[in-house]
Amino acid sequence: MSIARRITRCPRPYDAALGADMLTQLPAFAPEISALLAGTAGCSPYLAGLMRQEKDWLPAALDDPEAAVDGLLVQLDSVTLDALPIHLRQMKRRIALVAALADLGGVWPLETVTGTLTRFADAAVAACVTRLVAAEVARGKLPLGAPQDAAGMVVLAMGKMGAHELNYSSDIDLICLFDDSRFAPEDVFEARTAFIRVTRRMTAILSEVKDGGYVFRTDLRLRPDASVMPVCLSMEAAERYYESVGRTWERAAYIKARVCAGDQAAGARFLQTLRPFVWRKHLDFAAIQDAHDMRLKIRDHKGLGGPVALAGHDMKLGRGGIREIEFFTQTRQLIAGGRDPALRLRGTGEGLHALAGAGWIGADVADTLLDHYRHHREVEHRVQMFADAQTHHLPQDAAGFDRLAAFMGRDVAELRHDLTRRLADVHVLTEGFFAPDAKPKPQITWGQEVVARWQGYPALRSPRATEIFDRLIPQIMASLQEAARPDEALAQFDGFLAGLPAGVQLFSLFEANPQLTRLIVDIAATAPALAQYLSRNAAVLDAVIGGAFFDPWPGMAALRDQLGAVLATHPDYESQLIAARTWAREWHFRIGVHHLRGLIDAVGSGAQYADLAEAVIAALWPVIVAEFARKHGPPPGRGVAVVAMGSLGAARLNAGSDLDLIVIYDPAGVETSDGPRPLATRAYFARLTQALITALAVPMAAGRLYEVDMRLRPSGRQGPVATSLDAFVDYQNTDAWTWEHLALTRARPITGDANLCAAIEAFRRDLLVRKGQGAAVVADVAEMRMRLAQAKGPGEAWDAKTGPGRLQDIELCAQTAALIAGSPARDVDAQLHAGVAAGWLDAADAQALCDAARLLWKLQAAVKLLTGGGLDPNDLGEGARRMILRETDTQGLDALLAQMTRLHKAADVIISRRLKGTG
Repeated sequence: MSIARRITRCPRPYDAALGADMLTQLPAFAPEISALLAGTAGCSPYLAGLMRQEKDWLPAALDDPEAAVDGLLVQLDSVTLDALPIHLRQMKRRIALVAALADLGGVWPLETVTGTLTRFADAAVAACVTRLVAAEVARGKLPLGAPQDAAGMVVLAMGKMGAHELNYSSDIDLICLFDDSRFAPEDVFEARTAFIRVTRRMTAILSEVKDGGYVFRTDLRLRPDASVMPVCLSMEAAERYYESVGRTWERAAYIKARVCAGDQAAGARFLQTLRPFVWRKHLDFAAIQDAHDMRLKIRDHKGLGGPVALAGHDMKLGRGGIREIEFFTQTRQLIAGGRDPALRLRGTGEGLHALAGAGWIGADVADTLLDHYRHHREVEHRVQMFADAQTHHLPQDAAGFDRLAAFMGRDVAELRHDLTRRLADVHVLTEGFFAPDAKPKPQITWGQEVVARWQGYPALRSPRATEIFDRLIPQIMASLQEAARPDEALAQFDGFLAGLPAGVQLFSLFEANPQLTRLIVDIAATAPALAQYLSRNAAVLDAVIGGAFFDPWPGMAALRDQLGAVLATHPDYESQLIAARTWAREWHFRIGVHHLRGLIDAVGSGAQYADLAEAVIAALWPVIVAEFARKHGPPPGRGVAVVAMGSLGAARLNAGSDLDLIVIYDPAGVETSDGPRPLATRAYFARLTQALITALAVPMAAGRLYEVDMRLRPSGRQGPVATSLDAFVDYQNTDAWTWEHLALTRARPITGDANLCAAIEAFRRDLLVRKGQGAAVVADVAEMRMRLAQAKGPGEAWDAKTGPGRLQDIELCAQTAALIAGSPARDVDAQLHAGVAAGWLDAADAQALCDAARLLWKLQAAVKLLTGGGLDPNDLGEGARRMILRETDTQGLDALLAQMTRLHKAADVIISRRLKGTG
């Protein structure tokens, strides 16, 4: 259906503006149409003029506007440089006319209108650059370069052009660069001079008003330091600028940046280089204040403050206008886009939908703002169609509003009411995000001495941090006063605040997410160790608001795959190790918070900490091997297996656990590796194992992953850090002590060559069956237990781990039961019940030991989370007491101690009796 027929049938009453009776004659261009369009009841003298100029071309174009535009763009390929200015001005007239009529007739939605205008802008810029650079090459003014890729020149489309959102009378924002790496150092200055000349001539062709028209007003002021820098600068100079003094508004501008002309590959490399500048790796809530400051400066400069008055209101920059929606979207993208690449979208509409999909804004907010945005853009287009003016201002008088309403097919009163409602709605939705209402400082009636010293802490040294924190104080103080012991909670929050090295980012994060402030106060009032950890690693709070913090636990395999994907995005080994630390730190914090909040219990947290450690090792191991193989060749023979021992082998860790590991390899007769620097097989695997230990344990900027203990390997500290399979088998069969066989009851291969892992597990199971049958096993364990008791003493009253009948003792008994039973079970409960099946324990004794172990583990896991060390009831805060009592299901600390004492004494009696060989 042609545009002319579509307009007359459109449900919106465009006939009031364009005259339905005349539009049926549109292809014939009766003189009455021009008169109507130019009249006071009509709409656009500008469109009327274009229709007169293009009367021979327009009829066919209106039957298929998309094909008409495509045809114009194709014709551009054959236009010479001399003919280019006139040809581009004619193209502008034709595309502007067909886009306007398609817009007015409802034939094209907003995205097609703005996309068509942008396609033409891209083509116009590319045509200029290609021909002008070719001319410079032909004149010998460029020392190097082929014109087909613009000899390294790149034009970046910024702003609405970058987002394919050009409005009807947009200027175009461009940044012109050249790839200086393509030129010898002595030729860079000459190349820059030529590219500056190209840029200036391009701008003149596009912007010059001649023969009654122009192509695009062109703005180059978004380039780095525009008052000083040339109109085309080298990529190296641009990179230095953004690395050193780039500002938040420039980061926001690069959200929409794309290569629109010139050397596409060089442009893509440049934008890739700027990714760390634009997209920060941590959530960047300080960008909110920067964006707010920008908004205020624009308002002050343009005189746009104060309440909305429709007459002359700026639909772009004014209160509730287009820029408010764009700032809201871009700032949210800046905040989270560093962590979530799915948010790195140029278009405003798609950006809002992505933010809603990721949970950063409500779907209703996204839909509402997008609806207002589209309506604002429609109003903007109608205003600009009056006279092809680069304006965003509503009419100043009643006559102007009458004409705008007619142009939009609306009743004037209805339009005024709708505009007022929409502008107010946008303001309400965006202003609270950018400028939270200031709150008065509370009247503090307690803890004045503590609060008074906050201003001297490193986190509050900057005025900006103080300003934000002052707005947070009311909520912080209110939350602290709700604690069971406010003074205690205040003191522990003070410790958290004192440990922060800086505050702007974190305080901005709290301000935008009040639930985090409550979480911090809760942690400070309950778990000093976790609060201290937070003060050193505040970036882990990013994960809390990342959308999945409270989702169900994904499991080890999913964690391994997720970390593997993270590591694959980092280009070098060191950055991979840092990324692994950052990733693991967030998951470790999540487990602690879930345990603290009662979302999981001690058993669940123990399994999750173990899943996390295994996932880290399994995902890092291929990276470690690949880095080592790059220097020394791939692992010789069948390869290597990493075997978890101790608590990790049993798949139960606490918040402070280290990792017991051994490494077993099978050289399969191969004596040396095959690589640039080959190593003898034994040395190869020893050094590879050291690389594993370093990768896990070495402190880096993001801390360390885990402490690693290799003492459970054959011969302990004296043995090699990596053991061949043959040596391991021989040692376990002939030389290993009973305690080493006990250790194997919890051994579990977790990564490495799958066949080797299977062989080790098969040997373990066979060994346990063979080695648990001797009469000496119980005697050896009894002697071992006696030595441990002599070395470590009876243990403190609140010590859940060390002492007769406590965790370490029960675990020793469970391992003995598994060895005697020849059972492959690794966890305490299963091992004890294997002892029952083998007749070494009776069911009542096994249940008593399980009950004691369960209570002691709950206490141990809670204490490690809360204090990071041991338990002194006198040092416990009220929140910590409540958590311990909740975990252990007891009514008070005295009752807990009594129950704990009763259970571990009963366990001691059972273990002593069994190890003495009496029933």
